[in-house]
Amino acid sequence: MSFGIETISSFLLVLIRISVLVFMLPFFNSRIFPAQVKAGLALFLSVVLFPVINPISVAFPPTVLELGGIVASEFIIGLVMGLLIQVVFEGIRLMGQVVGFETGFAIANVFDPQSGAQISLLANFSYFISMALFLLFNGHHVLLYAMKESFDLLPIGAITLDRPIAMEMIAISGQMFVIAVKIGAPAIAALLFTKVAFGLISKLIPQMNVMIVAFPVQIGMGLFFFGICLGALLSFMQTYIGKLSHIYMPFMVRLAP
Repeated sequence: MSFGIETISSFLLVLIRISVLVFMLPFFNSRIFPAQVKAGLALFLSVVLFPVINPISVAFPPTVLELGGIVASEFIIGLVMGLLIQVVFEGIRLMGQVVGFETGFAIANVFDPQSGAQISLLANFSYFISMALFLLFNGHHVLLYAMKESFDLLPIGAITLDRPIAMEMIAISGQMFVIAVKIGAPAIAALLFTKVAFGLISKLIPQMNVMIVAFPVQIGMGLFFFGICLGALLSFMQTYIGKLSHIYMPFMVRLAP
């Protein structure tokens, strides 16, 4: 490789897209990671991927106005690609939040240093389990391949934020709730039936102190079926990572002009 001014300019354009994607990735988008660490990771990935990227797709613009448009375009592409990953992990976190609330752990929320909010213990646990499974099934390898292929399918400055892309991002965000319900369905349904059962018992046997009896039973049922949800999470992550490249590529083709 030659290290002239054209090569350095093209490298900066590649760095913009990868930087936005890195700042959107789960776990790395948290507040506990300093900005210097994220910037270093983005720079490292750019150095690794730049030699295998098609140089035709990284031509540097001649004017400042065109450069601003390209920076905005790269920001949008990185944002959408990061959203495809982020929505899955946020859906899993939402599943743990709902199950924890229904189990009765709403009063035992902990401070999450990643989001800066109070979340359920089960939400935090399921989130880190999903991150471990993502790395275990080599999801990061698929992600690196998708980064490289994105420059072939979506050249530098290829898209702008218009109505179809905005609607696509809204549709992707809506999948978060679908994922949460699919994975957490066993625990949510079991806890719902448990509450209905204790409601009927309180009507049939008014002398029983349902609150004292129901609380430990509800926790036991919640933890038991949450374990079943983790089994479903294992199968879901394995299937999701196996289809991740087939999700990314058609989506980038639809975004291509």
